[in-house]
Amino acid sequence: MSGVEHVDVIVVGAGISGIGAAYHLQNSSPDRSFMILEGRDTIGGTWDLFRYPGVRSDSDMHTLGYSFKPWTKAKSIADGPSILEYLRETVDEYGIERYIRYHHLVTTAEWSTDDARWTITANRADTHETVTYTCSFLFMCSGYYSYKGGYTPEFPGIDDFEGDVVHPQQWPDDLDHAGKRVVVIGSGATAMTLVPAMADEVEHITMLQRSPTYVVARPAEDKIANGLRKVLPERLAYKIVRKKNATIGQLFYDKARKDPEKVRQKLLGMTREALGDDMVEQHFTPTYDPWDQRLCLIPDGDLYDAINAGKASVVTDHIETITPSGIRLESGEHLDADIIITATGLQLVTVGEMDFTVDGEPVDFSRTWTYKGLAYSDVPNLVSSFGFINASWTLRSDMTCDFVCRLLNHMRDTGTDYCVPRLRPSDADMPHRPWIDDFSSGYMQRMMAAMPLQGDREPWLNTQRYHSDIKFIAKAPVDDDVMQFHEARARVGSSA
Repeated sequence: MSGVEHVDVIVVGAGISGIGAAYHLQNSSPDRSFMILEGRDTIGGTWDLFRYPGVRSDSDMHTLGYSFKPWTKAKSIADGPSILEYLRETVDEYGIERYIRYHHLVTTAEWSTDDARWTITANRADTHETVTYTCSFLFMCSGYYSYKGGYTPEFPGIDDFEGDVVHPQQWPDDLDHAGKRVVVIGSGATAMTLVPAMADEVEHITMLQRSPTYVVARPAEDKIANGLRKVLPERLAYKIVRKKNATIGQLFYDKARKDPEKVRQKLLGMTREALGDDMVEQHFTPTYDPWDQRLCLIPDGDLYDAINAGKASVVTDHIETITPSGIRLESGEHLDADIIITATGLQLVTVGEMDFTVDGEPVDFSRTWTYKGLAYSDVPNLVSSFGFINASWTLRSDMTCDFVCRLLNHMRDTGTDYCVPRLRPSDADMPHRPWIDDFSSGYMQRMMAAMPLQGDREPWLNTQRYHSDIKFIAKAPVDDDVMQFHEARARVGSSA
């Protein structure tokens, strides 16, 4: 394929994972050429795409931030614009911009074992051309949800509504909500961000939920982090706080799994202190155990403040129909609304909304086995970055980037061209387990059947536990009895 540009590594996506990948490739595998293909016209991924009021992280920035770049702002629970500024600083500081090809929406990836390379096809949104590149290794950093749109259930009567209907993933720049009656459908992190962020400007805002979610109020500023920065070098202070927060988060998660009732009562007790018994019994007592779904973090108790001030309310009910002037509930109550916000979740995708083939055969990822939660059985030279669902995304994406660089360096040192995880004979009878266990959130369950399988033994696991993954991914050798390393067929044939 003469005239096609070739690099050692193609990274798909210039969000938080892709930017991290570029740093690690430069730092740990500097002999490898690479490019980043980004479908949009700017960096940032999630933190540029979502523009709704109050958009923020529900993870602290000492763990959502990169291991190599300290977060130095006072607020640990940061808003979207601050996170985007941090990502832009990273790109500038480490010279990453020169590697990014914007407007490149990747559509297909075709692997050839003969050549030990991927052929990547992308549509250019700026020129409307179809372009092709080749690479030896493909690193998917495009996230886990569709950028085409979020998930919205079919609500009867929605077409009759005379006001504005908005999904947070497609927030319009010109939406005027001042003085309006707003209903937010949903009870996840997005809903609990929108309600306090809009409360001061609207006539009233209501969070309408089918069922309650666990809520944790936490200071927006980390006093220990801010104190340590005053007496320790910046990087050392950041490293200490990052380890502290990651450890506390893992201990809390483990406690929730081992003694759910005790953790449940602790969480409900904290909410009772803020809202009182009646509010908690009606609207903040979930039917599931803590961490069966992701907890909702509210910085400085801002949601509680909005409710206690009478600016916001919570309704737990089911929708019967949307009316021209609002929402009629199954209880018979009618919620008047000028704006309905459908904070009803994301639409998950498997690997980058792309078509993959290996030696001409389409890849069905639901029939593959996950290798350490980052690669796929019988799919060569491909790793995808997927963070933690029960901790900060970047804790895991950093480990994944390091693992990719160690794979690349091992192939360089051994004179091999590709690596591929393959089941051992002893793995043939593994039970099929879902890619992520013990997580009942709808946005996950809707796509779980399309995700890779998980086994019951290493390395066919997706542990989703930070400290386990340090041993399982970060400290484990890449040359195990499952990850196999080979020379390209063409090269083997020419040397015979």
